[in-house]
Amino acid sequence: MKKLPVICLLLVLVTACGPRELEPDAAIDCSNCDTWNAPIKPFRIYGNTWYVGTDGLSSILLETDEGLVLIDGALPQSASIIDSNIRELGFDPLNIKAILLSHPHFDHAGGIAALQRLSDATVYASDAAVPTLQTGEIPEDDPQFGFGPESTSFPASENVIGLADGDSVDIGGVKMTIVHTPGHTAGGASWTWQSCALNTCYNVVYADSLTAVSAPGYFYADGAAAEIVDSADRIAGLDCDILLSPHPFFFGLHDKIEKRDEGNPFINNVACLIYAESMLGWLEQRLDSERSRVPD
Repeated sequence: MKKLPVICLLLVLVTACGPRELEPDAAIDCSNCDTWNAPIKPFRIYGNTWYVGTDGLSSILLETDEGLVLIDGALPQSASIIDSNIRELGFDPLNIKAILLSHPHFDHAGGIAALQRLSDATVYASDAAVPTLQTGEIPEDDPQFGFGPESTSFPASENVIGLADGDSVDIGGVKMTIVHTPGHTAGGASWTWQSCALNTCYNVVYADSLTAVSAPGYFYADGAAAEIVDSADRIAGLDCDILLSPHPFFFGLHDKIEKRDEGNPFINNVACLIYAESMLGWLEQRLDSERSRVPD
């Protein structure tokens, strides 16, 4: 057998062992997708907590001594933006050790599969969300199930670990605790952790969506409304200095970016209470609408 020259062997090794690149899944088409997926420059929120998502869908990066943690992956087509944003901040996406999920809908879980393939990260979610993540198909009890699989499916993930309420993921000294907050969907979860800088630590809450959004014919009054009320109460009661959420609109991302020269506008110890109250306001409007659809 003819031996290859040393330089050829080196080229083969470089090609085979070179840096992995993101392989995105097929884009999802929806009425809000282009607006949601508009790029935005990544930035530090506080301490080890960074925003790496898109203009309309949050993705949060946590820096630890033993690697990176990512919260939410937005749309399938958002994965490349998240990957680029992480690199722009000087981090390596291959160092993502864990990906945490808020809830298993296509606009928050859609990009996770591609980012997991890139990094070999373990995915953590509420135990109720695991089957949806593993199949990419939402269950029949999901308020949005009636839209059909062509509108709700997303790429499935592997190596998914389900967590009970109050369980934690601890990586590099950063402890991220899951708080089950169902209602928007049964597998919904919020996450809490501490972020520190210059010997000052703040409690960060990534509060899951609690909006009463559903396919036609679904009635929140049949049960999910009570879950939203309970989940809003849980979020309102959390130790909360910095509020983040899957849709940046709900924590006023753009207004806060404009005010960063005036101090850190993300620090607000009543933000979770205000968020919970706003979600209950949305729910009350939805229930009023449902009552008007029910004949006397």
